Amino acid sequence: MDVDSSASTVVVLDFETTGLSPDHGNRAIEIGAVKLVDGVIVDRFQQLMNPGRKISFFIEDFTGITNGMLQNAPSCEETMCSFAQFVQDFSLVAHNASFDARFLRSEFERIHHVQDEPFACSMLAARRIYPNAPNHKLETLVRYKNLPSDGNYHRALADAEMTAHLWKAILDDISTQYGISHIPFRLMQKLTRTAKQSVPRLLSCINQHDERS
Repeated sequence: MDVDSSASTVVVLDFETTGLSPDHGNRAIEIGAVKLVDGVIVDRFQQLMNPGRKISFFIEDFTGITNGMLQNAPSCEETMCSFAQFVQDFSLVAHNASFDARFLRSEFERIHHVQDEPFACSMLAARRIYPNAPNHKLETLVRYKNLPSDGNYHRALADAEMTAHLWKAILDDISTQYGISHIPFRLMQKLTRTAKQSVPRLLSCINQHDERS
């Protein structure tokens, strides 16, 4: 999917993992994703995956995913082959996307799949659109914006769904505040790299360009 596509048509994903970085040998243990088309959830993907090793008690406690749950789960490789088909070249969104992008790239490399879909980060976008939020953790922003939640944090599909609701709220608020009818994905990528104090100017310029077009 081209980066000129709408920011409201994306795959929003989340990983649960054995640790903080694939560079230290950590692996994915669960992936959850939702597919948004024009801001509407049209499909979901969720799968536990066996990393080929036992996970720590800390990870069991943090995620609620146990070694017993993973014992008979499909391998990471099998799961990521299925997820590659689910993505279908959609642009990607995650909360704290640098974390998820590293694991996605690492797991795809293991199956010799090139990950070249563009990524955007809902956390960085929220920092610029909601500067007055208490902080920009996912659970805080869900409460701050009164978004749908089952309260089940740190499970991949639940976090992906909440991130999707947050992403849509961000797009809706940009559209309402700045009068931008079509928000390209590449604009959201640019937004996340823009200094907070320069965001109003960036989005106002987009609005003025739309009005002249």
